[in-house]
Amino acid sequence: MALPNETLSAILLYFPPPTLSTLTCVSQRFRAVAERLLYSSIQLSDTLSESSPFPFKTLRWCESMRQRGHLIETTKKLQIRWQADLRCKFSHSFVPFCTQISKVLRLLVFLESLELFLGPANLARSHDRPFDAEPIHAIERVIRGTHLPLLRYCSLGADWTKGVQPYTAVLSSFLASSSALRYLKLPDHLASLGLPPHALPFLSSFRGSADTAANLLPRRPVQALALVGHDSDVTRENLPPMTRTSVPLRCLDLSAMSVRPLLLRNVSTHFPTLERLRVKLALRHTLHYSFSGIRLLVGLSPVLSAFQRLELLDLSPTDVDGVGRADAKEEFALVCQWERACPSLRHVIFPAETEWVRQGDGSWAIISA
Repeated sequence: MALPNETLSAILLYFPPPTLSTLTCVSQRFRAVAERLLYSSIQLSDTLSESSPFPFKTLRWCESMRQRGHLIETTKKLQIRWQADLRCKFSHSFVPFCTQISKVLRLLVFLESLELFLGPANLARSHDRPFDAEPIHAIERVIRGTHLPLLRYCSLGADWTKGVQPYTAVLSSFLASSSALRYLKLPDHLASLGLPPHALPFLSSFRGSADTAANLLPRRPVQALALVGHDSDVTRENLPPMTRTSVPLRCLDLSAMSVRPLLLRNVSTHFPTLERLRVKLALRHTLHYSFSGIRLLVGLSPVLSAFQRLELLDLSPTDVDGVGRADAKEEFALVCQWERACPSLRHVIFPAETEWVRQGDGSWAIISA
């Protein structure tokens, strides 16, 4: 007896994309089932160079989607990443490529996850654009006119350098229309979004610059925040607005910047209810002058004492190259001291990536090294 399509789909779900592509040649039935699985989650990566200056994989997918309109409702996840050879200087405009993606994206109204990182597409100088191309960000050329009512996860960005085309109101309009959005990443957005107060009512996680976070977080239920840039970007002006979320912020990730003690003190003052804290410490202010590289971490005790609910302290993003590695005795002494300063602490990951967990009997033990 032939298997029902639902059963066949459940089986093929465990096959990798190359195998699914092969199975489309078995029969019309296998082709129909395998194609739906292949097009449900699209991951495209183009490396651009002088010998290959165009995003061919992306363009082939655009053409394929135009030919397979019956798969539009199947596509739930789309990831497009362009990466450029740093030695290349592109003389052509990326506007036509962005336009091709935009035409397809407008059709994907069932999309739940969207990741667009367009690499060098926004680095073109103004005189490199076609005469009829208005000055908007490359990402905005893709999302303009698009409405994705089911979108829950969104990550948008491109390579950035000083003086490139900033985002405009097109981005704000797109986000304001994405009322179901829960997770948002805007790594190269450096200013206010200008969203209306009622926009993004379910947003729970944001990753981006401090200035954008200060504008976005107030009155929204954000529980997880990851900041990008430099620790000097987090100021006395933009840090307080980040605390005005409609629910307490639980997780803070500072692994994308080198953090000095002053910022940690400010964080402990403004976010005493944090439960998870991930930090990349600035070595010159913490480990560099210590023989073992670990003893100066005792200085974190006063900072940790300000946290009322902190359970996880993750210092693993800290670069320890050229610094002596601490032994288990030193780490044990630290976790005991930190526990006295912060009784809620349950899990510590050191720069050397050793993990200490407090057991049910109150003792500390290493779970990995």
